[in-house]
Amino acid sequence: MREEFDVENLWKDSDAEAMVAAYAEKGINRDLALRTYTTRLLGGEPRLVLHGGGNTSVKTTVKDLVGDEWDVLCVKGSGWDMGIIEPAGLPAVKIDALLKARKLDKLSDEDMVTLQRANLIDPASPNPSVEALLHAFLPHKFVDHTHSTAILAIADQAESRAMSEDLFGKKMGFVPYIMPGFALAKAAAEVYDQDPTVEGLILDKHGIFTFGATAREAYDRMIHYVTVAKDYVRANGKNPFTPVTLPANLAKPNDIAPMLRGAVAVSKGEGRYDRMVSEFRTSPDILAFVNAAEVEDMARRGVSTPDLSIRIKTGPMVLPAPDAGNLADYKKAIAERTAGFIEDYTNYFKANDGRGGVKKIMLDPMPRLTLVPGLGLFGHGRTLKDARIAADVAETWIETARDAESVGTFEPVSKPDLFELEYWSLEQAKLAGAKPKPFTGQVAVVTGGAGAIGAAIARAFAREGAHVVVLDLDGAKAAESAKAAGNQSIGVGCDVTDPASVRAAFDKAVETYGGVDIVVSNAGAAWESPIATMDDALLRKSFELNFFSHQTVAQNAVRIMKEQGTGGVLLFNASKQAVNPGAKFGAYGLPKAATLFLSRQYALEHGADHIRVNAVNADRIRSGLLNEEMIANRAAARGLSVKDYMGGNLLGLEVTADDVAQAFVHHALAERTTADVTTVDGGNIAAAMR
Repeated sequence: MREEFDVENLWKDSDAEAMVAAYAEKGINRDLALRTYTTRLLGGEPRLVLHGGGNTSVKTTVKDLVGDEWDVLCVKGSGWDMGIIEPAGLPAVKIDALLKARKLDKLSDEDMVTLQRANLIDPASPNPSVEALLHAFLPHKFVDHTHSTAILAIADQAESRAMSEDLFGKKMGFVPYIMPGFALAKAAAEVYDQDPTVEGLILDKHGIFTFGATAREAYDRMIHYVTVAKDYVRANGKNPFTPVTLPANLAKPNDIAPMLRGAVAVSKGEGRYDRMVSEFRTSPDILAFVNAAEVEDMARRGVSTPDLSIRIKTGPMVLPAPDAGNLADYKKAIAERTAGFIEDYTNYFKANDGRGGVKKIMLDPMPRLTLVPGLGLFGHGRTLKDARIAADVAETWIETARDAESVGTFEPVSKPDLFELEYWSLEQAKLAGAKPKPFTGQVAVVTGGAGAIGAAIARAFAREGAHVVVLDLDGAKAAESAKAAGNQSIGVGCDVTDPASVRAAFDKAVETYGGVDIVVSNAGAAWESPIATMDDALLRKSFELNFFSHQTVAQNAVRIMKEQGTGGVLLFNASKQAVNPGAKFGAYGLPKAATLFLSRQYALEHGADHIRVNAVNADRIRSGLLNEEMIANRAAARGLSVKDYMGGNLLGLEVTADDVAQAFVHHALAERTTADVTTVDGGNIAAAMR
């Protein structure tokens, strides 16, 4: 049984008037306030608008800085989310210049953008929508455009025109597929001119426009025609799929996520990769689709609306169902399917490159969406945000493809037409602003992440683009540290002395991001006691935290990194006590010395896996380990002031947690360094490595 959802009409007079009043106090006129209100209503419904798939406009008047009044088109600006849009997200463009453009025989995309920007009331505004001319050429005051999944179930048909005309009659015009831009704007306006009584337009393989004299009329029409399409599918749709037989012992998503994540990483050669993170989704609807015998055929047909190509390329990769008892062979199957996807994408590029006489540079050929029978789907992206967008898009694509096939034959835009939009300069410009950072696409795990040093490490890696999994015994403080680090990092409660707890924490990292690339084993604590009279239990307690926990963390890190097959970085906080022991600090120094050797052992045994292993020896860092009381005691023991004790090094400067964090970042960036130890103590010859 599929899940059925209706798109509700959410207009409320009281809410609309409240928004008009609120914006009036800010100098925003009624037209733009109501345009903002209904744009948010449309943008808040993912079955209508998803990650940029729609736009709205209103024709009104505004004054410029010198008080001159202009007739303008306020149209959604590039980069704005319709669900939370503000009036600034609907830049005002002088409409007379746009209307004159209709007389032109042709207008390049670049000239279209220039024309629109040249006529902005505020030059600092974002670029108006690429469909601004279509909005301008229609005479109505309010114009709405969405990529409704229900409408696409009709528009993505082999016989889309006939089905649309049967369903909507003369109430809706039909525009054959043309890529967005000047040509589509002229064609849509001509269809409207042939019958000005229509209340909207169905754009083949693309979406729907509705319009009206008021914001409510345009919005009501949108909801009405979307509902008509949904009701038609509900009344006439038949289950088009045949379920397949799945393995009796299905693997779990976490069993295959690192393998898959490694397979879709883009190799840059010499052991370097542009990695991606993954977002796993499942639901009854998703499973009904991915468990169908027809899923590979559906995937090959393409995306439900062309703009999705910038999110999920030509469509999804499909894997076989994973058998938990044969994961080694499944890893090979992932590699084979990925290689097949790359070959198909490369052939698609070669077959279509040069259309219009312009050669392109091929984008990376890796899939951004993977369907797994028995489990669900994985969205892939260079950031968690991108991965989630891919997964969101996948769910709407599944709904559209399923519904279209249930009432006819799912036939989306052709691959040549898809290529034109995927490699369209205006679409590529949307992606060009996202410049990767050194750790973009990478996942870092930091233990002891709520302490002063751990929190500094988390912030440093997140600042450089990593998604950070902050582990700490106190889960609430771990969450606080992750929030402070930012970049969609997460905090997880973890007792590093408990192997089960460590395994669960790494499982959470895989569940959230798909894998792990960098691990900073930082958790530790110090106890003071003379070595000759030390309680045996104290020494064992210290070894559990300051040595064995590092081994447990390292084992989990290497387990995942080897499954990914893209190398990794394993870093240890070893402490200067490992090479320069302090009096009464044996309980701390002994396990730390063992941990320093542990780092060398991992470097020796896993260099062939391209896992780099290094350590940092730090000293006299204000933290939970070296708190104010301990600082005072150690300073007094040496007959020094606190300032002189903390700055008791060759540089005469106190070393901070941020300095230690930068040493870990350095090691993660040093692509040809392993089995190294970096000392961060301001200079202490007695602690220098020999």
